[in-house]
Amino acid sequence: MDSGTYDWRFTGDLEEFLGRAGSFLRSQPALHTVQLTVADKLRTEGLSAMGGKPPYFGWLADEDGTVRATVLRTPPYQLNLTSLTAGAADALAARLALDGRVIPSAGGPAETVAAFAAAWERGTGAAARLAMRQRLYRLGTFTPPEPAPPGSARVAGADDHGLVARWYAQFHVDVEEPAGQDPDRWAESRIAYGGITLWETPDGTPVAMAGATPEVAGQVRVAPVFTPAPLRGRGYAGAATASVTRAALDSGAEEVLLFTDLANPTSNGLYQRLGYEAVADYAVHEFSA
Repeated sequence: MDSGTYDWRFTGDLEEFLGRAGSFLRSQPALHTVQLTVADKLRTEGLSAMGGKPPYFGWLADEDGTVRATVLRTPPYQLNLTSLTAGAADALAARLALDGRVIPSAGGPAETVAAFAAAWERGTGAAARLAMRQRLYRLGTFTPPEPAPPGSARVAGADDHGLVARWYAQFHVDVEEPAGQDPDRWAESRIAYGGITLWETPDGTPVAMAGATPEVAGQVRVAPVFTPAPLRGRGYAGAATASVTRAALDSGAEEVLLFTDLANPTSNGLYQRLGYEAVADYAVHEFSA
């Protein structure tokens, strides 16, 4: 791997990263939604908000300083990439290996992550495995479910903390993905800004939840969406998702986004019926020694 022709710069200083790369990230808010929302969370809640170890940030710029790509990692979460050429991905892998970085997984645009995974394999001897295929959707014409299931939506409050924390933990069990954040801390953070909506049956029993990130650069991303297994198939997830989608539109969001697991045809079909349209394919690759 030859990193000489690609000048990747790294920092642990969030403000330096945003000062250098903020305009680049805001230039395509949908495609850069993950890095925008992660950076916003770190800026608002502190650098330890996503985990105990310090995050790091990187950018690739032309000779005139124009940023062309960015990368960040908030351990224990995956390395997150924006779109890269094969050469830039190869150089990034070389630089990270040279710096002794441990990379358990990487996520981003599907072709970019595949190129990085191949480069990481070549340079480190690690074995790469495609762990998840994802699709990024953006809301087109909003089409709420008709009829909606019996019940109504409400924003989760402090009294819902225990339920929200449990459902966050169970969501990660169901998708076979470790919960990177402490469930109690995650619930506290989301509830504090009104970032969780519950769907309740007419008797007031919560049966589903849908979250949304704060608006950054005009975009809001819906995540996570969860219904306990015994209550699935009754339209509760669709109703909760429609509620947070409507709230995002009412708040003035220019783009409402969400990711799906392409292995789950039910959720992909649901979101398309609500009016979400495919934007780009993403992927996660995991690495093992």
